[in-house]
Amino acid sequence: MYNSVELIGIYGDDEIIACSAWTSTSRELTEEKRARIPKLLEDLWSNGHETPFEKGIVHFLIDCDIASHIHLLKHRISSLNAESARYKELKEDKFYIPEEFYDCKVSYVDNDLGGFTTPERHSNWGEVLEDHTSTSNYLYHECLKDMEKQYGRKRAKETARYFKLYNSQIQSDVSFNMRSFANFLKLRMDNNAQNEIHEIAFEMLRLVRETGKFTHTLRAWDKYYA
Repeated sequence: MYNSVELIGIYGDDEIIACSAWTSTSRELTEEKRARIPKLLEDLWSNGHETPFEKGIVHFLIDCDIASHIHLLKHRISSLNAESARYKELKEDKFYIPEEFYDCKVSYVDNDLGGFTTPERHSNWGEVLEDHTSTSNYLYHECLKDMEKQYGRKRAKETARYFKLYNSQIQSDVSFNMRSFANFLKLRMDNNAQNEIHEIAFEMLRLVRETGKFTHTLRAWDKYYA
């Protein structure tokens, strides 16, 4: 399965952010003030006055591999799914395999692995990882059943999930204020970022851009974002 991003909520807009910066004066939005918003937001951001941008919020639902989920955890400002929801997701055995694995050919035979990864069975590393993931998921369910009998459901859930791999897909419920969203994009759209979180960041930006609510904010950060 592919990683996916859904924009489920967007709160505020360029005008709300501008009004936050104008709190010490009149917050009445005249046409003259509206015309000044693009320059105001650009000046605020370029001079390090980032607090007003916290008045805008974007809210996403993201299905992604655990490795990408860890990157999202570093930036989130909202709570994630409850434990019961996470357990349900793990039982569904959804997983993600990057295309690079399928493009990389298997070039060795290791008899010590019982023929698990041999050119005869697998022509590329994507097929190897599919096989490995299937085995991991099978062991997870078998271990879960046995542990539940011995330790109870709660402890079984907490322990058996160690069989799950980094490519297991789970759902992230993530919110950013526009200040933290800018910092997330800066880090995760960098060419050195992990490919999967890089693609997620691009899709998040595309969805926000399409709403038209933060056009001047995005341009203030970087003309590339607009």
